[in-house]
Amino acid sequence: MAKRLFVTGTDTDAGKTHISCAILAHLARQGAVVAGLKPIASGGRDDAQRLWQHSNLQLALDTHNPFYFAPPVAPHLAAAEAGLSLSVEGVLAAMAPWQQQSADWLLMEGAGGWRVPLNNQQRFSDLARQWGGGVILVVGMKLGCVNHALLTAEAIRADGLELVGWVANCGLGEMARLRENLDYLEAHLGAPLLATAGHSPNPGDIEVHWHP
Repeated sequence: MAKRLFVTGTDTDAGKTHISCAILAHLARQGAVVAGLKPIASGGRDDAQRLWQHSNLQLALDTHNPFYFAPPVAPHLAAAEAGLSLSVEGVLAAMAPWQQQSADWLLMEGAGGWRVPLNNQQRFSDLARQWGGGVILVVGMKLGCVNHALLTAEAIRADGLELVGWVANCGLGEMARLRENLDYLEAHLGAPLLATAGHSPNPGDIEVHWHP
């Protein structure tokens, strides 16, 4: 059975897709068969297509990304506008074809941050719990990220999941006292720093320090 990962971020635009592609490239270089999944996308399918392109196990794009909406708003709002209702059960049912695939790793990328709603009762964190596997946190290095990162790490662990590592995305613009903030997070997140990403447009150029 394929090992599973769930990639979340400190907030929207933290760089989850860029980092997810880097992780897929890293695992593929180690000889693993990998697939990147973006079950729910709002604001178009660009992120899902990037994950598909960095997968060396590729099914139809609709299998990697079964739910997608044009409006760049929270997924539960975009789904409601389209007359649909998202749920953990519905997403996992759409992911069922992956159960039969001979993959080493299935990487699922969330949307926004850890507590983004799926509907009035369920959140992406509920999806991650049902999906299983470890969680990788992408920290968008900008003002406020330390608080967001620490709270997200606490929530992941409170939900009974393992934070296997985090990635510092330093490609969002200049940040005052970047080194001090990185040092603080390394000391307090309680999980290894897997990569420090800069401004490279190619995810394959990101050096990931992880050998699962």
